[in-house]
Amino acid sequence: MASGNDMRAAQETYNSFIKAATWGTGICIAVVAVVVSLIA
Repeated sequence: MASGNDMRAAQETYNSFIKAATWGTGICIAVVAVVVSLIA
């Protein structure tokens, strides 16, 4: 089993990944909207 410190580090890494994925998704949506508006 992982120790408490390992679990804490894993949770922080997971939370950081989710935050980065959320920002990345928002930026991608914004870029797509700009490209679509330029094409249309």
